[in-house]
Amino acid sequence: MQKTRPRRSGKQTPSAGGTQPTSGAATGTTGDAAPAGKGRPTHVRNRLIVAVAVVAAAIAGAGVPSIVTASGQLHDSQELVTLAEQTENALTLAHSLADERDEVTSYVAAGRPKSKAPSEQRSVRVDRQVEELRADPDAPASLRDDLDAIAAVRRGALTGKSSALEAHTAYSATITELHRLAESLAERMPPRAGAGAHALAELDSAVQQAAAARGLLLAALSVPTTTETVVDPITGIASTQKTSSDADAKQRAALSAAAQQARLRSDAALADFHDTAPKTARTSYDSTVTGPDVDTADRYLAALTDQPALSDRDLATNTERAEAALSARVDLMRGVESALYDRRTKALEGLRDDDVTALEIRIAILGALMLLAVGVATGMARSLTRPLAVLRLGSARLARAEDPMAQEPVKFTGRRDEFAQVVDSVNALHAHALALHERITTLESDRKHLVGQRQKMADARESLRAELAQSATQLERLRGSIGNTFVNLALRTLGLVERQLAVIEGLEEREQDPERLATLFKLDHFATVMRRHSENLLVLAGTEHVQQHAGPVPLVDVVRAAVSEIERYERVRIAALPPHAHVAGFAADDLSHLLAELMENATSFSPPDLPVEVSGWLLESGEVMLSVQDEGIGMTGDRLTRLNARLADFDPENTYDQEGDDGLGLGLYVVARLAHRHGVRVQLREQKQGGVAAVAVLPKGLLTAAPTAAVPSDTRHPDAPPTGGL
Repeated sequence: MQKTRPRRSGKQTPSAGGTQPTSGAATGTTGDAAPAGKGRPTHVRNRLIVAVAVVAAAIAGAGVPSIVTASGQLHDSQELVTLAEQTENALTLAHSLADERDEVTSYVAAGRPKSKAPSEQRSVRVDRQVEELRADPDAPASLRDDLDAIAAVRRGALTGKSSALEAHTAYSATITELHRLAESLAERMPPRAGAGAHALAELDSAVQQAAAARGLLLAALSVPTTTETVVDPITGIASTQKTSSDADAKQRAALSAAAQQARLRSDAALADFHDTAPKTARTSYDSTVTGPDVDTADRYLAALTDQPALSDRDLATNTERAEAALSARVDLMRGVESALYDRRTKALEGLRDDDVTALEIRIAILGALMLLAVGVATGMARSLTRPLAVLRLGSARLARAEDPMAQEPVKFTGRRDEFAQVVDSVNALHAHALALHERITTLESDRKHLVGQRQKMADARESLRAELAQSATQLERLRGSIGNTFVNLALRTLGLVERQLAVIEGLEEREQDPERLATLFKLDHFATVMRRHSENLLVLAGTEHVQQHAGPVPLVDVVRAAVSEIERYERVRIAALPPHAHVAGFAADDLSHLLAELMENATSFSPPDLPVEVSGWLLESGEVMLSVQDEGIGMTGDRLTRLNARLADFDPENTYDQEGDDGLGLGLYVVARLAHRHGVRVQLREQKQGGVAAVAVLPKGLLTAAPTAAVPSDTRHPDAPPTGGL
């Protein structure tokens, strides 16, 4: 292979020196040149095979989602078929359980006489249906729990001391749980399964409530009664009437009232069924649930449930006839329900079969497309590998020849495509091999010149680095000098302010005139503000100059001290603060200074006639959150976001920057340094009513327990500002 042709460094000039030591390039030998390409040797055929595999994988990837979707639909439809079958079995069990419930309820209402004991045939049928449902491996765990509870409900009703209504309620609870399968099936029905998904659930509710009304009415009619003869004192005519004990009358009233409610719920569910069911379902119901027995049952229901309590005329009703008519109506309703559920199950099975067919069709289409794509890609790959072999062998022959001029150019008899162009390029390279050798000498001299220039640039770079290091040292020395100057001036000013405060306090103690005393208080306050500004210089210089207190300081004293250090202290209103909260003595002054800067900003950037409120809360984490709220014009959202980012990611090595769009300003810069010093989290928040709220969260490390003995606070003039300092 030839060496990589170097980049042109200027206008080409022919060299007078003929063949130099680079004759290897001219003769086409490889010499010490690195092999072309990267990584281990490989074959284009392998990459083409990979390309064919990628095409097949791409087609598979494009078709797999469709297959997965069809498979998911098939899985869903199969689950719906299983659930529909379980629902049919559960409703059949619910019907049998309802018949057993009605018989047991009448037995309990009649006083549990042996002559009216429930037949074991019903119990055996219910147990058989329970075992069939339990044998279903797809039955949910909740359904199994409900099935396990049936035996306990039956045993409690037959052998316990519960009333007839309580026994009916216990059975009804289990029947309701079985009914939930119908509701679950209605909720999971997809739109493609047709309309009226909830109609069958409403019909099942109507059937269950109709059976409940039947059982409750028969139980009410079964309550024991006695017949006694009563003589009218006026006419002397004897008549007979039925009477019951107070307990039996109360039980009958409860059963009849429950029957009336069950009948109303059944009618409401039937109305919902007629509103939501398809026309075919309504027609099937109307054509089935009709006839003399249904009319007789409706008359019995109308007569026996028109009032919550049964009248004497109602008690004279023939129980056997009423039971026969009501049972015939319930059986017809159950027949319609079973037919409709069977129709729905068959429809779901048809939907499942359609999903199976759709999945098979998609798999077949995807397989055919993959075979077609692999066949076409393989043919295209073969059309590339054959001319590539000719090109590879011919170029290798020219590259390995000791005398390239003695070799014939590569011959290519294929189509006039990119491979033919590459062959032309190889032949052109072979023809210009000697010309390239002549240019090597010129390029070598240019390379030596460039090496010299690079050495000069390296020397200049080292010189610039030395000057930069010297400038950085001078800048650091100048910065330290300015910082020391700030510290010196601040300490001198603080000393003068402290002496001034001592003089003013002495004058206050001796002054009796209220006006002069008020003036002295103002001077005292101004001196306190000046002391805070001097402490700002120390903060800017990065120097700590605080008076550490021996013990914990009450939080309210810290807040009051902060109020006393601002110019417009009379606008600050201290709201509720956490009771008994104390601040560690080493951080009390810095925390007071931090709050003072926040209050200064709040009073400076809000209307002079509006107050600034300071409040605090004790958080669940044990930290204390303080809030300084103003009602000013606030600030833009971008500005608020930038300031909060600067406060959250504050670097103490950053120097102070002036007010601007991105600068913190003096007050917030001091707040950021003090907060970083003690781990306080500060954030600015926009208020809905206007203005800005500055929130400071004090960590638990700054909070201490209150001392055992409270220290009394000193008393000041009522018109004076709060004391300056802690």
